[in-house]
Amino acid sequence: MEKPLNKQELIASVAEAADLPKAKASEVVDAVFGTIEKTLSKGQEVRLVGFGSFVTATRKAAKGRNPRTGEEIDIPASTSVRFKPGKGLKDAVSK
Repeated sequence: MEKPLNKQELIASVAEAADLPKAKASEVVDAVFGTIEKTLSKGQEVRLVGFGSFVTATRKAAKGRNPRTGEEIDIPASTSVRFKPGKGLKDAVSK
C-alpha cells in the first residue's frame, strides 16, 4: 500500500494541474478547506456533485462502560463530520 497524500503533496499536485505557483495553490487549498469548515460549523451541508457530500452528524449522550474496570461512564453528546462519496468518485475508485 502506498503512503497517504499529505497536504504539501496535494498543494504541489494542484499547482501542477492548474499551472499555478505553489504559494497560490496553497492559498487555494487553504481557502477550499476553510470554506468547507466554516459551512459545516454553521450546520450546513457541503455538496460537490460527482465528488461527494460533507455533513455533520450529532450523536446523543449515552452511558458506556470502562472495559478495564467495568465502571459505568457518561459519554457526552458530540458532533462529527461525515463524508458520503458521490457516484463519480465511487466509479473512479472502483476501477
